[in-house]
Amino acid sequence: MRLPALLPLLLLAPLLPAHAAPAAAAVNGLSFTHNDWTLACDNTRTCRAAGYQNDQDGGNAPVSILLTRLAGPDQPVKAEVMLGQMDGPALPKQLSLQINDTKLGALAYKAADGTAVLSPAQVKTLLSTLTGTSRIVLTGNDGKRWTVSDRGASAVLLKMDEFQGRLGTPGALARKGTKAESTVLPAVPMPVVKLAKVVPTRPADEALGESKALRAALAAATSADDCEALHPGDSVISNEGPQEITVQRLSADKLLVSQACWRAAYNTGDGYWVVNDRAPYQPRLVTTSGAGDDVRTIVESHRGRGLGDCFYTTSWGWTGTQFVKTDVSSTGLCRLVSAGGAWEMPTLVSKVQE
Repeated sequence: MRLPALLPLLLLAPLLPAHAAPAAAAVNGLSFTHNDWTLACDNTRTCRAAGYQNDQDGGNAPVSILLTRLAGPDQPVKAEVMLGQMDGPALPKQLSLQINDTKLGALAYKAADGTAVLSPAQVKTLLSTLTGTSRIVLTGNDGKRWTVSDRGASAVLLKMDEFQGRLGTPGALARKGTKAESTVLPAVPMPVVKLAKVVPTRPADEALGESKALRAALAAATSADDCEALHPGDSVISNEGPQEITVQRLSADKLLVSQACWRAAYNTGDGYWVVNDRAPYQPRLVTTSGAGDDVRTIVESHRGRGLGDCFYTTSWGWTGTQFVKTDVSSTGLCRLVSAGGAWEMPTLVSKVQE
């Protein structure tokens, strides 16, 4: 059985279109999780680390802290908080922070959405304790408390320093040293993907959806593990018989064809292929986990679990010759913080031009 919600985590290597020429070599994004902390670093070398309540202690109210740091020397760390809102609790009107025995005062807090931003002084204290023993407590004016776990923080911050080339420098978070700050790896420009204009779909194109030869070509090019519906078998979707094929024109000689491929408990996946507009069709698979398209762009979006408190997304754009991956992201760990997930934590970003 497929595990569709985990697939986007494997799609971390950026595909750079041939016509995009960044000033620096392409960088592969990174995803890393340890205990109650998770890390996502993208292809510009920006890193985001999120910590949550202790998942082994059911008594802790859901909460998350997000640390964001751009690449390059002397970059500060920004920190923000989100209080858990999945069960609709009344949020406090004010929120204060205490780390270990140090009271750090009120946070810049938005009561309407349960989010807050830490001041530079509060961030400094937080970072000074995270690699050791750190008890991070948020307290509302109503007396309610939220505790952010330190389990996994040290490993995540070390991995962030390593990815950004900060190990052994004064600005490192987990392993400071005397190496010059100028040795820190620079930021990488965001790649630019120029979307091509598509050609209107013709009536004859839509008729190809009934072609047995096209369906046979898709099946020959795609395994049953990737697209159950194309192959007779024991799965529910394949036993339903042939799925409808949608055909849309991309260019003078290329078509985008799609059909349902699999269904799981709380996710589905559609297959997308680029094919020649006449035989031999020579399908080129884009994905078998798609969730929708507007012809020029294809999107995957899957829940990490049925509660819908975490999602994984991937998108592709049509350049005129191929679909290239433009974005890969998650919303962090599945910890009941927010419907749809608490944060946007990409491992691949692009500037998409229409």
